[in-house]
Amino acid sequence: MKTIYYIIVKEFLQLRRDRRMFGLSFMAPVIQLMLLGYAATTDIKDIPVLVYDQDRTSRSREFINQFVNSGYFVVEEEAHSLNEIDRSIEDGHVWMALVIPTDFSNDLLALRQTKVQLLADGSDANSANISIGYALQIINTYSRSIVAEILKRSPQLQQPARVTPEIRVWYNPELKSRNFMVPGVLAMVLMIITTTLTSLAIVKEKEIGTLEQLMVTPIKPYQLIVGKLLPFVIIGGLDVVLVILVARFWFDVPLRGSVTLLLALSGLFVLTTLGLGLFVSTISKTQQQAMMTAQFFFFMPFLYLSGFAFPIENMPRVIQYLTYLIPLRYFIVIIRGVFLKGVGIAELWPQAIPLWIFGLAILTLSVLRFRKRLG
Repeated sequence: MKTIYYIIVKEFLQLRRDRRMFGLSFMAPVIQLMLLGYAATTDIKDIPVLVYDQDRTSRSREFINQFVNSGYFVVEEEAHSLNEIDRSIEDGHVWMALVIPTDFSNDLLALRQTKVQLLADGSDANSANISIGYALQIINTYSRSIVAEILKRSPQLQQPARVTPEIRVWYNPELKSRNFMVPGVLAMVLMIITTTLTSLAIVKEKEIGTLEQLMVTPIKPYQLIVGKLLPFVIIGGLDVVLVILVARFWFDVPLRGSVTLLLALSGLFVLTTLGLGLFVSTISKTQQQAMMTAQFFFFMPFLYLSGFAFPIENMPRVIQYLTYLIPLRYFIVIIRGVFLKGVGIAELWPQAIPLWIFGLAILTLSVLRFRKRLG
């Protein structure tokens, strides 16, 4: 244990002397979480819209104001012909056009079916779908308010029976994408930092020749491996605490579950990332090669197949089966469940067990390969 202790001390002293590595260890997770926490969002505001008001009445202006006052739309242009709509959307000046027909006000007052037209730029399908969803909510709300106003003035009129949905959203009632994305970003940052630190630190010692010097000392292979990995376990734990604090107190993401459970399950995930970093170090000869290997063979597949950016349920069946081999898939479910739902181990054990198996297997295989290289 004394030998392992001295190796750990050596690692921390080496880390302190290397300012770039020190910054990567503690500053990079916070900076990445801050940047991605703001950038990784599906919320859309100030959507540029063109209005073609053929009715030009107080009712039509009131209807347009519903869009403006919602905070989602900004009227950038007013058209006077359909050709202007085509040009504005083609040039990218607006994302959506709202066309109000000539008899809009009269049809509303007569309780007749009233149609308006929405033209959306579908070149960005995600933004178009979200913009249309916002617009439909505004239109439905305005329609109900007009019907209620007319029936209040003329109680003798009979409103046709209709189904009115009462929608309740659990766990994220305001539908803030930040609450959904930030925990996923936290998982990604933790994976990138711990894997990168482990692989670069070991490969760097290969480049400068200090690893070979350690191998010719009386230090046993297991002592060297444990001494090399434990500092990154400690750094990983500190990074977990650091990014949790940023997510909770800076981004105001609710943490409804147990912090102890979150830290424990994060430890299982760190086993996996340390194992991946150790494995990358055994197949890389330079730090640049280690970065490229980690990025293309681990970070990119994990990003796309873990459910962080794209719903797994929307993927082809074959790809869905492939995602079961991605440890990040399980940790994202865990971290979002603890943060947003406040669930415990009774609900998360189907994710915790595979994560534990992956962590143990990857770390064991990587240690054996690293030990073989030492021999």
